[in-house]
Amino acid sequence: MPVNVAFLGREYPAGLGYEVGREKIREFAEAVGATHPAHRDVAVARSLGYPDVIAPPTFAVVIAQRAEQQLIADPAAGIDFTRVVHADEHFTHRRPIHAGDLLTTVLHVDSILERAGMAMISTRVEITADDGAPVATVVSTIAVRGDAPAAPAAATASEPSA
Repeated sequence: MPVNVAFLGREYPAGLGYEVGREKIREFAEAVGATHPAHRDVAVARSLGYPDVIAPPTFAVVIAQRAEQQLIADPAAGIDFTRVVHADEHFTHRRPIHAGDLLTTVLHVDSILERAGMAMISTRVEITADDGAPVATVVSTIAVRGDAPAAPAAATASEPSA
């Protein structure tokens, strides 16, 4: 089943919020090698003017991928995740994400381009705080490879080979 281009322009409304926890931030910082103490130490983060430990900038992907799953998991979208290659991602931050945030997302399908048997899908996830204030925007592009061509049949002993 090819990618359904009718999903272009689709918007997925906010679902359940994501409550950002200190340990999730600490684990993510460790995983990506972010060494600033404000990712781990509440006192350091507060001394810098933040209400709690702050997440590394790429932590926004954790929240965005939960929103993107709505599209990926929708059978009508026609996305075979076994054929997906991550192509691009960028972040626009309005403020740091910190422990204690309750964040919600709205997913937008901004672009679906089909070329050479491949579909390029660009999504935008708007992340907001529980008071509605914008926190970050994550724009991602995935490439969905088309079906692999059928392999040629092997020559049999009775067929001449080239």
